[in-house]
Amino acid sequence: MEETIIMAALSTLTSPQLTDITSSILSQTVHHRSRLSSLLCSPSLFSLTFHHLHSLTLTQKTFLISKHLLSSLYHLTRHFHPTALAPPHPNNTFKHRDLDAALLLIFLCDVHQENPEILETPHSEWREGLSKHFSETVLRQTSIGVHYGGVLLPYVEVIIRCWRFVGMMAGCLVKEGRELAAAPAVVVALQAVEVRGGGEECVICREEMSEGRDVCELPCEHLFHWMCILPWLKKTNTCPCCRFQLPTEDVFGEIERLWSALIKIGDGALNGECT
Repeated sequence: MEETIIMAALSTLTSPQLTDITSSILSQTVHHRSRLSSLLCSPSLFSLTFHHLHSLTLTQKTFLISKHLLSSLYHLTRHFHPTALAPPHPNNTFKHRDLDAALLLIFLCDVHQENPEILETPHSEWREGLSKHFSETVLRQTSIGVHYGGVLLPYVEVIIRCWRFVGMMAGCLVKEGRELAAAPAVVVALQAVEVRGGGEECVICREEMSEGRDVCELPCEHLFHWMCILPWLKKTNTCPCCRFQLPTEDVFGEIERLWSALIKIGDGALNGECT
C-alpha cells in the first residue's frame, strides 16, 4: 500500500523533476553499491565493519537506519514544497564508517529474508556467501533496465522497509506528542515581507500588523510579527495558523515530517484519479 501511495506522489512531478530525481537516486545507488562491493571484497574492511556493527546496541542501530532513511527521504522529496525543505543538517550526515555499517545492516536484513541459509553458516564464511548473493542481486536488478520504475521502485522498497523498522522502534525511543523546535538554519532563512493594506492580525499576540511594517512570512504564506514568531519557533516547528511543519534538526521528527508530506501528496493523487 505504501509503495502505491509513494509512486502516486512521484507521478505528480513534472517530467524534468522526475528525471532529476531518478538521476540523483541512480547516482546514489551506484555509490552505495560501490561501497558495499568494496566492503565485501575486502576481508579486513568487512571484518572491521562487521565488528563495528556488532558492537552497536539496538538503539544505536535504530539511529543508524534512521539517518540512512532520512537521507533517502531528502532525495525522494527534493521537489515537493522545495521552499520548505532544508538540506540535511550536519548532525544528520553520514560518516563513511556509519554509512558502511548501515548498508551492511540493510543488506544483511535482505539476505535474511531472501537467502537465510547464508547467515546460518559460521561467521568466517559469511563474506564469501554475501559476496555471491550481492553479485546475483546486482545482475538481477541491472537486467530490469535503467528507467523510472527500474530505479525508483527498488529505492522506494528499501525506504518502506526502513520506515517500518524505524516506526516500530521509535515508539520505544521517542516521547509521543513531543514538540520540536524549527531548525535554526531554516529560521534564519525565513523571508521578511512588508505589510500592505494593514488590518491583518498576528494570531500569536492578537495585535494588528501595521501597514509598511516588516513581518515574517512562513513558507505557508502566513504572516507574523518577528518578535512573536521567533520565540514560537524555538519551541515548535509548526505554523500557529495551519500547523504547516518547518524542518527540524531531530532525525525522527524530520522522518515523520517528510513521510507525512509524501503520503499526503500520494493520497491526494490517488483520490484525484478516482473522482
